[in-house]
This record gives sequence, C-alpha cells and structure tokens, in this order.
Amino acid sequence: MRAAAGPCESAGMTSKPRARRIIVGAVALACALTACSSGADSAAPQPLSDTARAEVQRALDAAVAAGTPGVQVVVTEHGRTWTAGAGVGSIEAETPFPDNAEVRAGSNTKAFVATVMMQLVGEGEVDLDAPIERYLPRVVKGEGVDGNRITVRNLMQHTSGLPEYLELPQLDGDYDTMRTQHFDSADLVSAALGSGPAHFPPGEKAEYSNTNYLIVGMLVERVTGHPFAEEVNSRVIQPLGLTSTYIPAPGDIDIRDPHPLGYEVVDGKPMDFTRFDPSWASSAGALISNGHDLNRFFTALLFEKLLQPAQLAEMRRDPKPLTNRNGIEYALGLARLTVPCGKEVWGHGGSIPGFRTYDGVTADGRAVTVLANLRPVDPAATAAVQHVFDTAICQ
Repeated sequence: MRAAAGPCESAGMTSKPRARRIIVGAVALACALTACSSGADSAAPQPLSDTARAEVQRALDAAVAAGTPGVQVVVTEHGRTWTAGAGVGSIEAETPFPDNAEVRAGSNTKAFVATVMMQLVGEGEVDLDAPIERYLPRVVKGEGVDGNRITVRNLMQHTSGLPEYLELPQLDGDYDTMRTQHFDSADLVSAALGSGPAHFPPGEKAEYSNTNYLIVGMLVERVTGHPFAEEVNSRVIQPLGLTSTYIPAPGDIDIRDPHPLGYEVVDGKPMDFTRFDPSWASSAGALISNGHDLNRFFTALLFEKLLQPAQLAEMRRDPKPLTNRNGIEYALGLARLTVPCGKEVWGHGGSIPGFRTYDGVTADGRAVTVLANLRPVDPAATAAVQHVFDTAICQ
C-alpha cells in the first residue's frame, strides 16, 4: 500500500499472485478520446486554453503509450469542469474510460478522515497534542512504541515512527482468497505494533505509514461512537453533495457504475483487479470516488468550506518532508506537492490495487484529478502519468 502520498504500490507477482505483492507496492463515448466540458455558467472562463488542452492531451496519449491502459484528467476552474482521456477503461472490451468514472481512490481517504478529525478538534472533542493513550488506552504499544509519547498530531503527520501494517504476513494470501476476506482495523494495528520495533522516536522525522491512519480512524470511532465511514459521510460527503463518493460497506467488493476496470501487472501482463473487499485499507484507503467529486472536495477543504480558518491553518502548518515519498511534504492529512512550474499545490493522491490517482489544488483555485486504471511497475510509465497531472496544473 505504499505510494507517493497514497497507500498502495504494486510489486511483481507470480502467475497465482500473492495478495501482499498486490496490496503492498493506490467519459462518455463522445468525450472519451477527445475532451468534454461541463458547467452551469456559460459566461465563465473555461478551464485551460486550447493550447494548454492540447498539451494535456499529448501527455495523456504519452501515458497510454508508456503502458497504462487508460488515463483520465478532470480539471475544475471558475466553476467549470473539463474532462479528457486516452486509452481504454476495459482492455478486454476495448471500451473507453467512462465519463464520471468512479475508481478506488486509495489514500485520498486520509484527507477525508483528517477533515473529520479537524472538525472534532474544532468542536473541542480532540486535542491534537494530547497523547493517543488518552483516547485509545492500551492500543498503541509495542517495542519502542508508547502511546503516552505519541500524539494525535504525530499520527496525522506520519511522525509517529510506527511500523507499516501492510508488511504483515496475514496480508500475504492468494488473490482469490483476499478478494473476499474481511479484516478488522484493530487487529491489523495490534499485529503491526507487535511485528517489530518503532522505526524512530515520535517527532524525529516523517515517514509515511498507513498504520497511522488506521489508528486515526479508530480514534474517530472512539470519540464519536460511530463508524468512521458514517462520520465521513455525514460530515463531508453529504454536505458537499458528493454523489459518486462513498466508503464501501462490509463485504462490498464491487465499484458502482460507471467505472473502468482496474489492473495490476502480473508476469508482465495486466490482470483485472477491480473487485475486492477493501476492508484491509479501511480509514487509510478504502474510499471510492470520481474526478469531479475529488476536485470538489479538495477545493471545498482548501477554501474553508469544511473547516474553520484556525483548523485549516493547523491542518496545513509546518509540513514535513516524507523520508519515503520523494517530492511530498506532509502536514495533517494534506500534502504539499512539488510541481515543475513551482506553483503552490496542496492535495493528496492515492494508489491501491487497480488504480492510481493524483489530486491537487493551486492557490488560485485550479483543481486537478488524474485517474489511471493501472499502477505501473515501470518507473517511466509512472512518470508519464505524473506528467499528466503536472501539465494540467502548470499549463
């Protein structure tokens, strides 16, 4: 589940893939191969100039040529949205990426969960600098791990030093088994903290570990008395009208239509990995969404529609460079992203079996989401998809 600001990255797999090798590593026909625009205000400027759109389309085509089956970009600016794509949503059927495509959004889940947490902070229910032991007694413990020394802030900023739960052997089953197997977050946290020593003392540096956000989700549940998915739904998804965004219910292995198929590389060939129970990802990465909703969410968050100014400022304060994610500075569930043109961009991103997403918003309000239906094992292919995001942000 490792990725640049996302929970998952793939590794090589055998003909009968082991799940850890997959878990560890996140337009309609008329518009699919060209572009389409939407928006209510016809007088508002369209996102991107014609020249910029042509550059983005070239980047999309290059990403497909580099090995990703299908890529889609959604750009929202001035209340208008432009969508473009290249490649296919299904290799077998040779169908295009559908308009409003829903995908597994991976670690973008963390930004949603962190938003709920910051609302609880604003309500006086949680103190960022309190030890996690105050809220989850006897949960965060292990060799070199002391819940009295690890704060809520440490967890949200990946400065806790906790081991990565995705390295656990119980996530090393066959794909056919893992497709429907359900996992409990508390069990995964307990196993991870018992699997080895802390990587470093709390606060010494920032190292991306998905274990942190399993615990943040557990904290939301302890404080509110409700499943974290219910809190994300009632506090974020419903108020923003994100009709294509949800956290799958237990046992739900499907993605609602419209959606592309998601692929992993197995023995050098793409394997359909669309359907599986994402309970192992939970509050670290189980979210499903589309480009329009992700742009709306990050824009609302960064322009104070979900948090009071003090909580948003705290969420973005003092981002730390992640030692295991190049080009990412991490705050509290939000990442400051490095782009070639030097613009200030905040967002997140996700990587989970079958899908890779890139998400960010510029200071002047351009929101960009890139969706890809394969997590490349070739660095050049990964860079080509990243280039789509960079181009849409910088043009």
